[in-house]
Amino acid sequence: MDRLIFTSHSAIAESAIARQGLVNELANVSTAGFKRSFDMAMRTIKVEGEGFDSRYQTQVIARDVIDLEPGPIISTNRPMDISLSGASVMGVEAPDGKLAFTRRGDLKVNARGVLENGQGHALRGTAGGPLVVPPGFVVQVNRDGTVIARDPNQPGAVGVPVGQLLLRDASKQPLVRRTDGLFAPQGLPLGSDFPTGPEAIQITSNSLEGSNVNAVYGMTRMIDQARSFEAQIRAIKQAKDLDESSATLMKAA
Repeated sequence: MDRLIFTSHSAIAESAIARQGLVNELANVSTAGFKRSFDMAMRTIKVEGEGFDSRYQTQVIARDVIDLEPGPIISTNRPMDISLSGASVMGVEAPDGKLAFTRRGDLKVNARGVLENGQGHALRGTAGGPLVVPPGFVVQVNRDGTVIARDPNQPGAVGVPVGQLLLRDASKQPLVRRTDGLFAPQGLPLGSDFPTGPEAIQITSNSLEGSNVNAVYGMTRMIDQARSFEAQIRAIKQAKDLDESSATLMKAA
């Protein structure tokens, strides 16, 4: 009887980890540039301690590896909105000051003149530091990631390059999600850069990439998990009822 309860309880505990990831994905279904994680894997481990040697249980392997499948491209007609091609990412400065990566391309210039995205993460340039725009200048990003600043009061003036975005093709480098939601290369120390892959990187202005989370698929998985949770709870309750019935029979004997 205790084996049945133990198995059901283990299933509930492990499914909670997958449910947390799924809830996070559904909460970001409308977030620009958000990437879902690959489905979590399961492994079987032997349970040590009192009991039979044949006791095994499943355990979720939660690595939160990023699925860089492109999301839908949304036309915004805003010159500072950009979307990235393929599995490319761009470098930003994380809240801890270290290098991290993202796909979010709703760019703006903050009060200090630093180019940042909608989450407030300063974009890194190929030189390593942030990209600073002269006061009052408007920004345009070329297809190769070069950031051009122009004075709106001088229509015929030539734009001034302020740097180039730090772009990396991650088609050959798995990325994992940091605690702040940004990406980091798997297997390398936090804040590390990585060599760009073989695929060419192109920037498209006046557009944003939407989340690659499929809301219908996510809700279907959520319903399946809710039904599985209810089934495990019923199994535990039935095990309790059987145990109480067995105890009653033993008293009667």
